[in-house]
Amino acid sequence: MFEYIRSHQRLMQILLFIVMLPFLLTFRNFSFNDDDKTIAKVGGKSISQVDLDRALTALGPNAATIPDARKIVFDRLVGDAALDAEARHDHAYPSQAEVGTAIVTFNPSLANPKLSKEDRDAMLTSFASSHGLSTAGLEAEVRTSLLKQRYLGTVQSTAFLPAAVTARLSDYVGQQREVQQLLFKSSDYTSQVKVTDAMLKAYYDKNLALFQNPEQAKIEYVVLSEDAIAQQITIADDAAEKYYKDNVAQFTSDAQWRLSHLLISVKQGASAAEKAAAKDKADKLAAEARKNTANFAKLVKENSEDPGSADTGGDLGYFSNKPDKSKEGFEPIVAAMQKMKAGEISDPILTAFGYSVVMVTEVKPAETKPFDAVKQDVVALLKKQQAHSKLADLRDTFDHTVYEQSDSLKPVVDKLADKIKLNIESASVTRKPDPNVAQNAPFNSLKFLNAVFGDDALKNKHNTDAIEVRDGVLISGHVVQYQAASQKPLDEVKAQVTDAVVQSEAKALAQKAAAAKLAALQAKDDGLVKADATKLPAFVQIDVPGQGVGIFRINKITPPPSVDPSIKDQLGQLAGTQEAAIYLEALKDKANVKMVRESAINAPVAATPGAPDGSN
Repeated sequence: MFEYIRSHQRLMQILLFIVMLPFLLTFRNFSFNDDDKTIAKVGGKSISQVDLDRALTALGPNAATIPDARKIVFDRLVGDAALDAEARHDHAYPSQAEVGTAIVTFNPSLANPKLSKEDRDAMLTSFASSHGLSTAGLEAEVRTSLLKQRYLGTVQSTAFLPAAVTARLSDYVGQQREVQQLLFKSSDYTSQVKVTDAMLKAYYDKNLALFQNPEQAKIEYVVLSEDAIAQQITIADDAAEKYYKDNVAQFTSDAQWRLSHLLISVKQGASAAEKAAAKDKADKLAAEARKNTANFAKLVKENSEDPGSADTGGDLGYFSNKPDKSKEGFEPIVAAMQKMKAGEISDPILTAFGYSVVMVTEVKPAETKPFDAVKQDVVALLKKQQAHSKLADLRDTFDHTVYEQSDSLKPVVDKLADKIKLNIESASVTRKPDPNVAQNAPFNSLKFLNAVFGDDALKNKHNTDAIEVRDGVLISGHVVQYQAASQKPLDEVKAQVTDAVVQSEAKALAQKAAAAKLAALQAKDDGLVKADATKLPAFVQIDVPGQGVGIFRINKITPPPSVDPSIKDQLGQLAGTQEAAIYLEALKDKANVKMVRESAINAPVAATPGAPDGSN
């Protein structure tokens, strides 16, 4: 198998890419800001330090410690900008109408013709907020999604892999191996390790970065956020009830019908005679079903030509009378069901698939939740709307005050005291987000920490700027005390170093013992020199993380009885993803990426204190 991997590197690249894909597609859509912190220009637009910091922060507080994280995030932003540039060049940029239509597919309630413009805007704002976005942010994210579908989706759909590759990989995935294991545990060799002062000193000197007191700062900070403002807002009962009455559609669920069907299929291009025969068969089955509705599921299993539902008695799930892309092709059934009652069976209904005999198994009428049941939700929504508006009014004052009166945070607290109560909090921080602190803690944001450890905050003792760490959350900090990074003396970390040396030496002894045993086994079994699956039994020596070293004896390989049909689709998707990635790289080249500050994406990643280096 290892020889196969070496000789099919492009396929392995495809597999690696699909593993990385979920991480590459989870970034929020960010605007490209043209300011004095520009990192690069792509197709005439700028990617700024703000864009990069926001994208990195969106991955979580530990993202900055991941090797090459900044480069990966930056590359993603370049790809988005290149797509944006290509769409504008092609005059294929999604229109506002297209974006609006896409948003409605996610929230069909927005299409209610009875909603006023004000109500629809309020509902859209609420929908965006529920996803942690402003309305503009939601539209930008949907627009980017449409661009990816339009450009990358088309490329993905054209890719394919040879049948031989599919068969070979299916064989590897489905085969079974009979294996024996001989484990050489590192823990069994720790008693044989004789640690000397010279060994400790050598390991300590080689790994100085692991034994440091990190750079630290004690800070004070003030947070201005929508949530804090909302907690200080009171909503009167009559205001909440008025909103409920004005927007009752938001609290009304659609009527639903649960359907089962028996399908007599009609092929595309069928003759009139074939259609008539299918209709006649469906008529007879409908008549038979009405004689005893309790036997409908049995009748479906015996006669239905819908492979997706026949085994479940024809169950199609719930339908509403609202447009639904997942129910495309069933429109005639939707029209008919609205005139039916539970337990009723329809005449054959012609759809794009053939003639369906439909049974309504359950009807859920439209239901409006009473005010008391949704009162708390209404109050929370109104608080959020008011807080959003109030934050817009306060943020400029907050921003200007922390900048203009930069020797302390007290002036901004006092200046806004008649509008909102702000508190000066304190914390100890390092340059990197603390994994033991809540991810959403504003002072644990990489963007804020970069400002705290900037020259203006450290050397000039000024407040940081008002940093927006995420939508609706601003923070400014002031350094109270600073401690530079320092080296821990060997005596202080001697126990930690000793443990690392013992583990490293014990693993080396386990590997030596395993190698000797492997040589003996190979000599005994016809002189095999590697785990060649075509010559059994075969031996291989492998490190077993956290335990030691193992020798594995492969006795038997049983191939799968047949090729897994799902493998072909999965590999086709992998190949499509790879082709899309290649196309995206071409768009980046076309967009003429110009680096302005390459140092911004090459920031070093701090080592994890106390971790052994893995050497033997």
